[in-house]
Amino acid sequence: MSPGTIRVLLAEDQAMVLGALAQLLDIEPDLTVVAQAHDGAEALALARETRPDVVVTDIEMPGTTGLELAGSLRALEPRPRVIIVTTFARPGYLRRALEAGVSGYLLKDAPAAELAEAVRRVHAGGRVIDPELAAEAWGEGDPLTDRERQVLRLAGEGRPTAAIAATLHLSEGTVRNYLSEAISKLDASNRVEAARTARRKGWL
Repeated sequence: MSPGTIRVLLAEDQAMVLGALAQLLDIEPDLTVVAQAHDGAEALALARETRPDVVVTDIEMPGTTGLELAGSLRALEPRPRVIIVTTFARPGYLRRALEAGVSGYLLKDAPAAELAEAVRRVHAGGRVIDPELAAEAWGEGDPLTDRERQVLRLAGEGRPTAAIAATLHLSEGTVRNYLSEAISKLDASNRVEAARTARRKGWL
């Protein structure tokens, strides 16, 4: 590896996409992929081991999400820069990504050359985010609390109140209260509609 080469870690649960991203970046003379992970937990472990300069991650992965990964990477020294590459053009996701300290947010349908350039720019201390999506992200705030989001995410998966309560170590009454608050805030008629609305806006 040449001095000055930017070390990149990739996190993507779809093997074909992961392989394509690795090939795309490895052909660049100043970039090298030092590790590839299939979920957020594996990515965090590999980041601690390989100390990449930049982490490129999807948002939705099994277990630890890309947003949760970004938050955990903030504790590493030296702290890697993070770029989200996703299919979700949802302002809510971008807002949460920025709050997690992400430096880049690209859509998977963007030109391939943009990713390599984005890696270089964020490594140099810059930020790469679609300006229109950024404007939308700050136009409508996420009304849900973290606990309401957790409860609503599980409800959206079809879990009954008792199962949600057991998973989150809460009483069933407390779970019902969180669900009621979330349904009211989202002007929904039930938990399923509330979860659907929150997911569409990128709040789950």
